[in-house]
Amino acid sequence: MMNAVQQPPHAYSEFALVLDPAIYEPLPDDWLIGITDVVGSTAAIKSGRYEDVNYAGASIIAALGNAWGAFDFPFVFRGDGAAFALPPDGIMTATSALRQVAAFAETSLGLVLRTGLLSVGEIRANGRDVKVAQYAASENATYAMFAGGGLKWAEQQIKSGRYLVKPGKYPTKPDLTGLTCDWKPFPSQQGEILSLLVEPQEHTSPEQFAAIARGVLAIFDAGQRQSHPVPRDIAIPNDENRHMDPETWATIASSSDFRKYDDGLRLTLDCTPGQIEAAEAILTAAKARGEINFGLHRQSHALMTCFVPSGNPDAHLHFLDGMGGGYARAAEMMEAGELPTTSPRCSAGS
Repeated sequence: MMNAVQQPPHAYSEFALVLDPAIYEPLPDDWLIGITDVVGSTAAIKSGRYEDVNYAGASIIAALGNAWGAFDFPFVFRGDGAAFALPPDGIMTATSALRQVAAFAETSLGLVLRTGLLSVGEIRANGRDVKVAQYAASENATYAMFAGGGLKWAEQQIKSGRYLVKPGKYPTKPDLTGLTCDWKPFPSQQGEILSLLVEPQEHTSPEQFAAIARGVLAIFDAGQRQSHPVPRDIAIPNDENRHMDPETWATIASSSDFRKYDDGLRLTLDCTPGQIEAAEAILTAAKARGEINFGLHRQSHALMTCFVPSGNPDAHLHFLDGMGGGYARAAEMMEAGELPTTSPRCSAGS
């Protein structure tokens, strides 16, 4: 199962298809699931440390793949953390990488990165599952999609103190080769950068949830470029001496993860206030019926963290989040069980 490199034959290029539960394949019981998240990410973001939070969140993907020697395992970037699956013979590699990125986050970024590791069998024993499908965002980038509720359950358990990977006394520095933040934040072209999380309730069937999610996606797909947040024109690099041709930039834009499925919808979109209101109406009604939970956050800019594997520079991946709080703020709203009122539009400096 590949996140990058060449598009595998079973990868789906139409995003709406990842809502079909039939395309997901269960992982073996003895596979490992790893979870990371930045503790206190919302406070760090409010203080303007959004790039550091995203870099810490993506660090396990780079560290694990570089240590494993390949990026042939499923993973997903979640803004202030990430999740991955690895075969059982990777337990030492995974444990070491988790310890290394936690130490790196603390010593180099001043952030606390919580890390945990458990087996798929342990998740199944508690009534959830971990299934994986592949979505080909472009010819160069394929992202893993997760279903079955297992990642959500594992995240909750790790946050409560179970399955934690304890820090080592003398961890070596992680190999984060290829992980960069090359671009200045992208301003919205349509009015708002929206970070949106939508998850089914325990009793909601996959078919019920898919119908709701398709209705939401249809609203944003009708927008310009399907509400893609990465601008068509070349963005401004942090390195003013860097130059890029339009063809390369188009490849970067098409390879980004602005839409994904991770036990629910996880979207970073550039859209109009009208689109947001239409989606909110669908989601609020579904929440009132007890079918879903959701959280959203509006801001003025999107942020991209890039990963380019040193052994395969064509297989670059580009992780997106909202700059003014993004997924962390949307998750905060969802966990609080709030309904949106008038969502504040955060400026680039918030």
